[in-house]
Amino acid sequence: MRAAGAVLGAVFFLCYAYQFFYLIVPLLPVYRRRRRREREEIPPDTGALRFAVLIAARNEAAVIGQLLDSLTAQDYRGALTACVVADNCTDDTAPVARARGAWVCERFDRRQVGKGYALDFLLRQLDEAMPDAFDAYLILDADNLLEPDYVTQIDRTMRRDGYAVVTGYRASKNFGDSWVSAGNALCFLRECQQLDRARAALGVSCTVSGTGFAVSRAVIERLGGWPFHCLTEDAEFSARMIAAGETIGYCADAVLYDEQPVRFSLSCRQRLRWIRGYFQVLRSCGWPLVCGAARGSFSCFDLLCSIFPAFAVSLLTLAIDAAELIVRLVSGASLLPPIAALGTGLLGLYATVLLLGAAVLLSEWRRIAAPAGKKLMSLLTFPVFMLSYIPLAVIALFCRVEWRPIAHTRALTLDTVGRVRK
Repeated sequence: MRAAGAVLGAVFFLCYAYQFFYLIVPLLPVYRRRRRREREEIPPDTGALRFAVLIAARNEAAVIGQLLDSLTAQDYRGALTACVVADNCTDDTAPVARARGAWVCERFDRRQVGKGYALDFLLRQLDEAMPDAFDAYLILDADNLLEPDYVTQIDRTMRRDGYAVVTGYRASKNFGDSWVSAGNALCFLRECQQLDRARAALGVSCTVSGTGFAVSRAVIERLGGWPFHCLTEDAEFSARMIAAGETIGYCADAVLYDEQPVRFSLSCRQRLRWIRGYFQVLRSCGWPLVCGAARGSFSCFDLLCSIFPAFAVSLLTLAIDAAELIVRLVSGASLLPPIAALGTGLLGLYATVLLLGAAVLLSEWRRIAAPAGKKLMSLLTFPVFMLSYIPLAVIALFCRVEWRPIAHTRALTLDTVGRVRK
């Protein structure tokens, strides 16, 4: 058993050690060159992309108005059309969106449930109502808020660097509400600034994470709409793009704020869906990614490591230690070695996650909208939040997991978020 644990530990190290290299990429000349290029003049407005902003909303009347207001306040000089699909709504989402000037359609389908189906429906409705009206689509969630230059930055990155898919910087508008919202927020900040920032600098494909990304019309036409309907349609989309050789870009200056679950139970429900969705993506896209990695695509290898959760390897390692503990307990042998191994493993995981969390917190300190005390407290609770993925992985393997909406109620404005950040 000890040998099996050592082998799994070695696999874990080999698969994820490169992510520690990502931490030092911002110190390298390649990153500084990229940042200088990103600050170059914005291309002339005459070539600005025509964006349709796609918003799949289910009972989001409390927050969608603030998102649409932040879209109206954009400094973008190109064409920008807010398009909302009120998906199985029983509240005033559609009237609120129409009152803010959005193009709105309504969908009622209790059989095909989920954001992927809603986006596909919205795209087909738009193609009928406004054919050839858009060059690209910006996909947002109803609880989002955008900095005034968000679309301008996305447009600049797509046109300057030639990306067909670009994702932005995802912050939280309710970081300080609880240790749970802080944990979720730190996860997304790590995805942006520890992973995607380094990937972009090194020419490795980034990934999209649910909201705040743009897709060119050419990609949508090639896909025939939005044919991604698993529990994590964003990961499925990323996998399909990367397996096909597409590089997803990253724009650190396109800043978006979203609402994170405050209660642990809601976060668990959300993360169960993500974990089960990752398994679905591995089943549908795992082999093309393996083949791509075998042909030398580091982007395919990187994504495989991202969607095959590290906590799954950790779970197996800890399970081996626990099994050895049980065997020794039954046989009457000394329990000290397996207890020490189990404790060392948990302590090592805690310390590793603490280090990663500290790196995120330090680099993004001024951009996190929360009081200083809550930021510091989040560092101590972040490892606990991440370690809770281990039992959730077990539950996701054996229990039925379905898509269920999470209510958003934090109707904040950019001014409110800005005052908290200061």
